[in-house]
Amino acid sequence: MTRKDLAAAGMKRARSLGLAAPEGAPGLAEFAAEAGFASLWARPGLAPEDRIIAVVTTLTCLQRLTALKAHIGAALDLGIAPRGVQEIIVQSGLYGGIPIAEAALAVAAEVFAARGIAPPELEADEARMMDDAPDGLALSGRRIMADLHGERSGQGYAAPDDPATSALYEIAIRYGYGVIWTRAGLTWRQRMFVAVAAFTALRLDATLKKFAVSALGQGLTREEVVEAIMQTALYGGFPPALTALAQVKPLLFPEAS
Repeated sequence: MTRKDLAAAGMKRARSLGLAAPEGAPGLAEFAAEAGFASLWARPGLAPEDRIIAVVTTLTCLQRLTALKAHIGAALDLGIAPRGVQEIIVQSGLYGGIPIAEAALAVAAEVFAARGIAPPELEADEARMMDDAPDGLALSGRRIMADLHGERSGQGYAAPDDPATSALYEIAIRYGYGVIWTRAGLTWRQRMFVAVAAFTALRLDATLKKFAVSALGQGLTREEVVEAIMQTALYGGFPPALTALAQVKPLLFPEAS
């Protein structure tokens, strides 16, 4: 197979996803088709519906809004529900800041409107949670945090007696774990893909290492964690993805370290 054949195969895969290879410089479309759609997207280690979660997360975190619009359409076509698309963005906002979620949700709203999709609403159980006391959120958040991270949930900046981080982390426990991780739209397994991709795109290596291990407890294989990180490369850069892979290697593949 020649590079021309590989590029043609990549272009075909891009079209099947409702996407187009970027243009603007000679050979750019071919590069994206070869390295992205014919290579990364074609790898068998991760399902397309999981790959698109990593892509939408990366584009949201890095505010690549023009590309995000097309990839939200691809996510819907791959079976991610509108509420799921919103939740990818909302969770990305937890890690990268509420303004990035606000901007990305506006893009999602445009896509929904163009497709005649009604804006998702809170489910009844979620609405009832607004009547809970904040202390209840703290208890729920700590339980979820322990379920996800085990004994590591109280280590490092998560230590409850840390004089510098404990006050902020208490808020993160209540509204990160206690709210975001209880919201409808995504499974915990899917939320782990959001976390892995976001921490790769945002270059938060220490947090990535924590969640890469916890992802295994939510049913991801070591290979799927690697593939999710790899999938960010075309959208967030190859060096950050390679750096992230080097960081998680000793944890995921200790026999090779």
